[in-house]
Amino acid sequence: MENSRSFRLFFLLLAFTNCFSYTNAYKIGVGIADVTGPSAGVTFMGYANIEQKGNGIHLRLFSRAFVIDNGSKKFVFVSVDCGMIGSGLRKQVLRRLQQKYKDIYNENNVMISATHTHSGPGGYLMDFLFDVSVLGFISETFNALVKGIVLSIERAHKHQINGRIFRTDDTLLNTNINRSPTAYIQNPESERLKYKYDVDKHMVQLKFVDTNNKAIGMISWFAIHPTSMNYTNRLVSSDNVGYASVLFEKKMNRKHNLIGKGPFVAAFASSNLGDVSPNIVGPRCQITGVECDMHTSKCPGNQEHCVAAGPGNNIFESTKIIAERLYKKAFELWESKGEEITGSIHSVHQFVHMPSQSTEYEDPNTGEKLKVHGCLPAMGHSFAAGTTDGPGLFGFKQGETMPNNPLWNALTNTIATPSENQTKCHGIKPILLTTGEMNFPFEWQPTIVSTQLARIGNIVIACVPGEFTTMSGRRLRSALRMKLQLQQDTDVIIAGLCNTYSDYITTPEEYQVQRYEAASTIYGPYTLPLYIKQYELLASMLESDEIDPGPSPPDLTKHLISFLPPVMYDSTSWGTQFGECTKQPPAYVRVGNTVSVKFISGHPRNNLRLESTYLTVELFTGNWTVIATDANWETMFIWERISFLWGTSEVEIRWQVQPEVKNGYYRIRHFGSTKSVYGQIENYTGTTQVFKVVK
Repeated sequence: MENSRSFRLFFLLLAFTNCFSYTNAYKIGVGIADVTGPSAGVTFMGYANIEQKGNGIHLRLFSRAFVIDNGSKKFVFVSVDCGMIGSGLRKQVLRRLQQKYKDIYNENNVMISATHTHSGPGGYLMDFLFDVSVLGFISETFNALVKGIVLSIERAHKHQINGRIFRTDDTLLNTNINRSPTAYIQNPESERLKYKYDVDKHMVQLKFVDTNNKAIGMISWFAIHPTSMNYTNRLVSSDNVGYASVLFEKKMNRKHNLIGKGPFVAAFASSNLGDVSPNIVGPRCQITGVECDMHTSKCPGNQEHCVAAGPGNNIFESTKIIAERLYKKAFELWESKGEEITGSIHSVHQFVHMPSQSTEYEDPNTGEKLKVHGCLPAMGHSFAAGTTDGPGLFGFKQGETMPNNPLWNALTNTIATPSENQTKCHGIKPILLTTGEMNFPFEWQPTIVSTQLARIGNIVIACVPGEFTTMSGRRLRSALRMKLQLQQDTDVIIAGLCNTYSDYITTPEEYQVQRYEAASTIYGPYTLPLYIKQYELLASMLESDEIDPGPSPPDLTKHLISFLPPVMYDSTSWGTQFGECTKQPPAYVRVGNTVSVKFISGHPRNNLRLESTYLTVELFTGNWTVIATDANWETMFIWERISFLWGTSEVEIRWQVQPEVKNGYYRIRHFGSTKSVYGQIENYTGTTQVFKVVK
């Protein structure tokens, strides 16, 4: 009898304990959705090279969303495979979320960060300077991003379950380098001595599991530019961080073999990547192979580009190698126990007019305290030089503080002569484009930016509206750690290219040598101290219920222009039809070989096939089973307009047969859409003959 009472008491206590754990667990939801946009005919965003127009897909682009709810407050983090996030894009996402969820998702608790791939379609940021290089605003790109981001959040919201969060971190070497080391060494020696490397080599990861320790998802932050795919690439790609996500998700979603369709979601999000390159072999002159000038990144005679190379024999190999290193380290962190994150959730957001900001800055070299302020946006001459990841044109070089090119000086004065105040405000920067004083046809660069801070337990995520350099990120992390009395620097995570894009943020010391990053620091030499002041202010308001939202960014939707011509029509040659296979696969294919087939096609812009595919590789198992799509690394979808006059097109589909592929009978299919001269869109399908894969 006594034992029976003891057992009942034990089970009541156990039930109470489980109930207590259950009610104190976070509710966590993850979601993924396609945001690929137009894969052909639209210039990529990132290198500002109008000749870099897409002509197909290597890797599809995705939005990955994470909803965290502690019962009283929600927080949403979204990592998107795109170049950057614009205020207008985020505003439209919030508008659609509020139509469905009212005030559940709002300005304060939705954080959207871009991975910064340079191989995605542009034309969605709205500010004139950012869209002009891609022939203006491209509604297809904008709408694909909005639709996909919203859908990923909706899926995360719908699939919330009780779960736990763990934080892990570790060092990852041989994956990134500083592409502007001569700027980095301008920072005080005493500050540099605090750090072993001139780039951050620490990976920080949040691991999400349910209350039974079943995997839900993860977010990994590591400072690296997704520029393994350089300016010569013409295929849509999520680059090194995107492929790392694919590798991790494939590992965890073994029962769901199609990319972007499984329940586990893995994001490799951007951090303070401003001066960080994945091209770890370093810069060399493109033709001769000699070393470039360290300060200017120019080659002798100016007849060739100074370009940094990755660890592979080509850009695809380099992307794969860097992605695998990111993935392997992230999986090591996943398998380690980590520190559990518990506690309340707080998030705060405020718009800030940067040119009107001021603060006090202590010069680290002299100790002098200076009253400093922001400037109207302006781009320096070294901005036009590009970087060693993507060189510029017309003889510009980095490190320009006294440019002597009469042609470009004259052009600057023709477009808009910088005012005396503007020239004085930007200091040593020679102004190429005084964008803050140029309002025709509308705003060229933002003056009002989004700033946001979130805290989950003892983890703080700072959403920064641009590309912070290594030391800029370190200073911001240090300031927030001290302000919030956190134990270590890794308690503060920087989410880069977040909510708004306002170019780069260097330290005032790095600004003085005017490398590319400094020339692109648009609010003047003291942009970083102004941001640090703002994020310290946000930290002090984290638990406040009433926050001044700040000035709203201008609505640019009524001013947008586009010079991209629409698809006029598609046609076929006499006696042929859309979807007809013009190049068949061989009857037998060995593992390791690449199959190449071709089809008569329409223009890919006729139908973006979001959440779908332009191709499938199928295995016969009694029924035809899809084993790969255009989202897989081993496939390539390459489109070519054969005749603009007649509107004829062709696609080539390549499939590299991977070692894990089974022996059996296969076929490749192509899915497309055509546009008639009357504007009518019709779908078609093409299928190859069956071929056999043998080991």
